[in-house]
Amino acid sequence: MKIKLLFIGLVLYTFNGFAQEKKTPTVGAVKSAAVPTSTAEITFSKDLHDFGTISKGDNGSTEFTFKNTGKEPLIIANAQGSCGCTVPQWPKEPIAPGATSSIKVTYDTKRVGAFTKTVTITSNAQTSSKIITIKGVVNDVPVEETFPAKKSSAGSPLEMK
Repeated sequence: MKIKLLFIGLVLYTFNGFAQEKKTPTVGAVKSAAVPTSTAEITFSKDLHDFGTISKGDNGSTEFTFKNTGKEPLIIANAQGSCGCTVPQWPKEPIAPGATSSIKVTYDTKRVGAFTKTVTITSNAQTSSKIITIKGVVNDVPVEETFPAKKSSAGSPLEMK
């Protein structure tokens, strides 16, 4: 008998939990959230830079020039390289409509081999995410093996026999 009462109490308690009314807003109470759209726009003169073949340790920097072709100031929130070997530097101040600026991208040329790396730019432009790319091949610098020649006390090299 106690088990039946316990079971009935458990069932009623469970139904009570599911019987709660779901509160949904009425149609008249729903406010449409206007999503602000920006009229700023970022336009790059090029979105790919090919370094070609460079030597290890050479300068791996380039600049990507862009223009704000929109009607309000362009704000670049972030520029993120695809790996730690690609470091972008971007303007932190707003770019006025019609103004130009640039993003400097530096690749670590201590890494030998072919590379293709991207930088993702996040801004308030209509196209909020833009990708620019660098690529090339880093050749290892040939090492010349030279051994010091033995010198005599007079300073001229000794001949080995």
